Amino acid sequence: MSTELKAGSPPASVPFYNDPKVRSIAYQIALCLVVAGLIYGAASNAIENLQRARIASGFGFWDNIAGFDISQTLISYSNTSTYGRAFWVGLLNTLLVAGLGIIFATILGFIIGIARLSKNWLVNKAATFYVETIRNLPLLLQLLFWYNAVLKALPDLRDSVKIPGGIYLNNRGLFMPAPSAQAGFGFVELTLLVGVIGAIAYRYWARKRQEQTGQQAPVFLVSLGLIVGLPLLVFLLAGMPLKFDFPEAGRFNIAGGLEVVPEFAALLFGLSIYTAAFIAEVVRAGILAVSHGQTEASYSLGMKPGPTLRLIIVPQAMRVIIPPLTSQYLNLTKNSSLAVAIGYPDLVQVFTGTVLNQTGQAVEVVAITMAVYLTISLVTSFLMNVYNSRVKLVER
Repeated sequence: MSTELKAGSPPASVPFYNDPKVRSIAYQIALCLVVAGLIYGAASNAIENLQRARIASGFGFWDNIAGFDISQTLISYSNTSTYGRAFWVGLLNTLLVAGLGIIFATILGFIIGIARLSKNWLVNKAATFYVETIRNLPLLLQLLFWYNAVLKALPDLRDSVKIPGGIYLNNRGLFMPAPSAQAGFGFVELTLLVGVIGAIAYRYWARKRQEQTGQQAPVFLVSLGLIVGLPLLVFLLAGMPLKFDFPEAGRFNIAGGLEVVPEFAALLFGLSIYTAAFIAEVVRAGILAVSHGQTEASYSLGMKPGPTLRLIIVPQAMRVIIPPLTSQYLNLTKNSSLAVAIGYPDLVQVFTGTVLNQTGQAVEVVAITMAVYLTISLVTSFLMNVYNSRVKLVER
């Protein structure tokens, strides 16, 4: 019997349950139903358990009086503020230490990563020792070391270390003069904003001109003048509208000034130094990924090692560095939740700790905290992906 199809005859029909496209859709619908059923079951079980234990649910606790103090606040807060206000205080403290940690870890990591490739034996071995020591010690132990063995070992209040400029250092923290803006300082801030926008616009123009004509523009000097020089000139012309509130040492306390609590300093030191060890390896791998021919070509054009590294190697290495660097930024932000171990009032310590213990509404408090960390991570990833798309290699 012949199985060949006659020319022009329609293809044989396939049963719908054997159609790969239909089966794929059916499997996805079935998976969604299973996931929805699991979520519904978990939510129903949680609600039933909360009702049985007579624990209130919902977000009505948000406007209740907190009744506790927080040692570091970036916005006004007292023990008569609400739980919602305490949430924002904890969130801002988390963003502060994470933002500063990312900046310091990036700077230190790039320095150590480049030092790992140095031909100087001492510099190379010192950088290797740093990386191999720091990244192999648990972060929690490092935080406890900085807090208990370094900062808490400083002199007490009576024996405070006096630093020129009205600065006091003791085991209660670092007390510095606090700047206080006076009338007219708004012009300086406005000038600074205009200078930043002008520097970005000038850099964009210089880059376009260099692509078209090959001529370089003094971007650094012009940006320095716009961002630093211009606001400084306005500051002087406005009569220096800025005063400082100097801390005054008393018998039992230091009043006034700006206080940096040791918990914050220990957390910032630990996160920055720990993450910098991983960033250093990322930077080293990125530089090694650039062909050595690029270096030889730049030397043949008469460029010195410094400009070669800054203008030729590092820009190309950034395409390799950015993706793992994003992961390190996310790790640093999430690792900031270890602040609870040394008493720093971050989001976890304030909201998931004190607020949860007082209200007993674990589901709502933990869900909000998880949503916050998820949002921070997604925003960080989005910004880094945008930057990565700008520096990635474009094939012609």
